[in-house]
Amino acid sequence: MKEMCLNRRQFTAGVCSSLAVGLLGNRVARANPKSSFRLNYILASPMYGEMPLAEVLPEVKKTGAKYIDIWPRRHANHREQVEDLGHERFMEMLKDHDVGLGMITRYDLGPYKLQDEMRVLKKFGGRVIVTGAKNAEGKTLRDQVKAFVESLQPHAAVAEELGVAIGIENHGHSLIHSPDSIRYFAEFAKSKHLGIALAPYHLPQEEEVIAKAITDLGESLVHFQGWQHGMGCMEKLPKEQELLQMPGRGPLDFTPILKALKEINYQGFTEIFMHPVPRGIPILETATAVTEEINRARRYLEECLAKA
Repeated sequence: MKEMCLNRRQFTAGVCSSLAVGLLGNRVARANPKSSFRLNYILASPMYGEMPLAEVLPEVKKTGAKYIDIWPRRHANHREQVEDLGHERFMEMLKDHDVGLGMITRYDLGPYKLQDEMRVLKKFGGRVIVTGAKNAEGKTLRDQVKAFVESLQPHAAVAEELGVAIGIENHGHSLIHSPDSIRYFAEFAKSKHLGIALAPYHLPQEEEVIAKAITDLGESLVHFQGWQHGMGCMEKLPKEQELLQMPGRGPLDFTPILKALKEINYQGFTEIFMHPVPRGIPILETATAVTEEINRARRYLEECLAKA
């Protein structure tokens, strides 16, 4: 038992150390030449719906990732599974598969109820917690974004204390959704522990617009989703149309987008992503098929990166 506890502590310490270097070393890395730039992949748990974590964790490294992003219902139930398993058992499972918990996504909590969850993230050595924005008062969009960023300062302070980052997604129909709102956010969010989790799906499907959003963000980009609009994700479609959200299937050319990531020497996670309809199901019927589709998209992104 003593040896097992020591190994768990060593595992946690190692993960914490590597993630801290990734998060806190971003500014140093971005100041250096980026001839060896690469994407740091993370696996989104809802791609596998509500499959047991015991089936999902073995898939992580098969997708070229070292980390997993855990989501709760309604998009998955893996955050609930962590609690059902218990934190110690989940830590053992991560260690068994040589996988790190890199992120937790919690849209359900919103930006003002993340502090306890940030502590859970820290416990597992995680780097980023993602959520959506809330409306704020102001005469102009810029004023509203400034007020929202100011309202997040106590939470950003906790994130800084814990060594993690809060990522606000540019979600459709929210305060932070347009290129202008993203630019204003970067203007006012000065802490490296508060930034944007960029979802191209929710932006105009124009490569240069998305690339400009990335360069406008610079160090304020804390997460990137390889995700396009395709034919959308709000209505049930034939599977081949639903899959148009995936990189390399829909019409969006990711080459200029990856060129922008390379230009800012982006060091955060890249998450290949889509939403199925209804939420909570895997994007394809089996874990093997899901992994194969993620790898197809990853090959496409790597081809784009080689051209960037």
